[in-house]
Amino acid sequence: MGLLQDVVTLEKRAGNKQSGDGQAAGPLYLRLQDALRRAIEQRQLKPQDALPPERDLARDFGVSRITVRKALDGLVAEGLLTRRQGAGTFVAGRVEKQFAKLTSFSEDMIARGRAPSSEWLLRARGAVTPDESLTLGLSPGTPVYRFHRIRFADGSPMALEQSTIAGDCLGDVDAVSDSLYAALDAAGNRPVRALQRLRAVLFNREQAGLLQVSAGAPGLFIERRGFLDDGRAVEMTHSWYRGDAYDFVAELNAL
Repeated sequence: MGLLQDVVTLEKRAGNKQSGDGQAAGPLYLRLQDALRRAIEQRQLKPQDALPPERDLARDFGVSRITVRKALDGLVAEGLLTRRQGAGTFVAGRVEKQFAKLTSFSEDMIARGRAPSSEWLLRARGAVTPDESLTLGLSPGTPVYRFHRIRFADGSPMALEQSTIAGDCLGDVDAVSDSLYAALDAAGNRPVRALQRLRAVLFNREQAGLLQVSAGAPGLFIERRGFLDDGRAVEMTHSWYRGDAYDFVAELNAL
């Protein structure tokens, strides 16, 4: 923060003077916001870096906490910063998810040099529900495995994931440790194609708490059905991705 503090201190001092054309330099919170934005763009502050608490920023820069809060609010709205409940304010690190290739969350994060991990909310065996039966093409009473978890990258929550897997495609519920697709691959039942549907959502209070964002924060909801090479559906997954952390990219070609 040393270099950043020097930049903002100089701009704060300049803001107390008249500019060369005699006009006021502008609101101090905007000058602070501009300096933070440049520090992020120039990678003086890097993705996932934690900012000091607002009271420390206010003390170091000689401004009020209201000024600091207004500056940070603007950068949060731009998607450059993100607030995590109980943890503080961080530089946002966005992930590009390609739709052209069927990959797992773990594979995506490892390919980007980030460490994937999970917090389990549910790992259980049960009977297929009517909705699962229709989606997976299974008969009533067929056993399935359900896996619900929070997905993390470098310790930061990125997504909520709820997967249902046809029971004859995995040996046991404990077969899944980190990567669901790795477990399916080991069992010889990794999906080779998938159908996905994406829509924008607002996180409810429970989802927001798990992802450490504010209730009502924007997210991306994806429904996916994964299929084996013989056409059988093996996977039904519902995922809620943080809107401030993900960009979904698809390559389009003319017919």
